[in-house]
Amino acid sequence: MHIDFSDELQAFRREVGEFLDAAPTAAIREAGKKTTSVFAPFKEVMEWHRILHAKGWSAPAWPVEHGGTGWSVEQRYIFAEEHWKRDLPPLLPNGLQMVGPLIMELGTEEQKRRYLPGILSGEDYWTQGYSEPNAGSDLASLACSAVSDGDDYVINGQKIWTTLAHEANRMFMLVRTSREARKQAGITFLLLDRMDYPGMVVRPIVGLDGLVEQCEVFFDNVRVPKSGRVGAENDGWSVAKQLLKHERGGTALSPMLRRKMTLIQQAVRSAPSPNGGVLADDPVFQRDLGEIEAELVSYEAYERMILTNHPIGSDPGMPSLNKIMSTELTQQLGALQVRVAGLGAVPSQVNALTVASGIGPIGDMFDLTAMPFYLNARATSIYAGTNEIQRDLLARTLHAA
Repeated sequence: MHIDFSDELQAFRREVGEFLDAAPTAAIREAGKKTTSVFAPFKEVMEWHRILHAKGWSAPAWPVEHGGTGWSVEQRYIFAEEHWKRDLPPLLPNGLQMVGPLIMELGTEEQKRRYLPGILSGEDYWTQGYSEPNAGSDLASLACSAVSDGDDYVINGQKIWTTLAHEANRMFMLVRTSREARKQAGITFLLLDRMDYPGMVVRPIVGLDGLVEQCEVFFDNVRVPKSGRVGAENDGWSVAKQLLKHERGGTALSPMLRRKMTLIQQAVRSAPSPNGGVLADDPVFQRDLGEIEAELVSYEAYERMILTNHPIGSDPGMPSLNKIMSTELTQQLGALQVRVAGLGAVPSQVNALTVASGIGPIGDMFDLTAMPFYLNARATSIYAGTNEIQRDLLARTLHAA
């Protein structure tokens, strides 16, 4: 994908850059620098979401009829590059990249009218109710039940790893509506209008990085309307697979990885080497850095082919391959950042509070974010289907071919 030689695209890049230089507040910029996972600090990222919405840029990949920009793939890639170059917080993916596109594809007209505007504007934040204590990689074994009762379902059970559920006002979730059907056939996909239904309890979980990102959610005879069901009863597994296409792909990840590499390459110029001098001159470190740089360049080329509808993108194994490559690169870069930061990456309560709060940084931001980023990156090969599961899917695809 050649995006650097068109005068029109270069003019677009300048327009994007000028807006991104002027529009974010100081708090939004600070939140972007402190972001150590897919999920940026909630208050600031939702403020940034609303600013982008006012500009008409909150959903670059959405169709124009639903409030999207109408940008080409190249323009969307340029926007992602310019956004990450400025260390701005990424918009939260659950609504814009996951349930929003799903509702467009499979939702009723009423569901589209009811839910899409709030996702686009940033008025609503959706949390994902999938995993359970005994249903992670084997999600089809989920036990949280929904029993039909007139126009409602009555939900009982528990969900875990529900990201930012304590900040959410809506949830999309999978529930078991039949115990007689085989595991996948007895699941239903629901949209919940509220997070404060009677009998519904949200309990935050403090992560290893000191941040509250994940939550437990408990359901005790929670009554929700059937109008929130997407697809047919007991066909939620098909709906969930459709959503996974958006969760595991559909957005440019390489600009974020490239920005992380750029920050590392800048830091090594002054980071001390255990062999004396600085890491920029250490041949062993430069060998390791070069290996990851080569993998990143390869991934950038691969992702650009996928985003520009290269025939390779139609292969059914591509979402799994993309997930494996991007998450393992994220982990490699996280480990490299800790290595460069050295003792500056040693976690402490001061570091955790600094990254998680609105107070100013105590120390170098590269060092302060190194350990939280590294720890959070450990989860990337687990969520959205573990990388072991993805490799199994790839093997099945090759076997079928």
